[in-house]
Amino acid sequence: MTPSSPAPDLPRIRSVPWRDLAPEIVRQRLVIEGIPASPVDDAQIRTYLSALSREVDMVQLLEPVTHRSDLYGWAGWIHWETSGAHFYAWEQPRLFFSVDVYTCKAFDPDVAVAFTADFFAARTVVAKSF
Repeated sequence: MTPSSPAPDLPRIRSVPWRDLAPEIVRQRLVIEGIPASPVDDAQIRTYLSALSREVDMVQLLEPVTHRSDLYGWAGWIHWETSGAHFYAWEQPRLFFSVDVYTCKAFDPDVAVAFTADFFAARTVVAKSF
């Protein structure tokens, strides 16, 4: 295919109602968002992700990885034996953080939420587990 060639007809993806395609595999997700008491930095993200591992009893396989984007702020990730967690932090347009946890091992979401709120001294935290 050349740049001037027409795009091939792509198959249409039809929307189907959600259903569990692998009920024999444990999958748990948790999103935690909040307003930290102060801007979040690289060291805090690394410390938080390692400590979160212990709080929810996950085996950490690698040290947390972080990166700062001049446009979007901090991002971090940790790899667990049973999946992992991503962390995002903004300073602009407001102080804000978002954590995405995905595991193939059950954990107590209330423990993760309480730990996160305490760690970042966040007065406002919301969470959704699914």
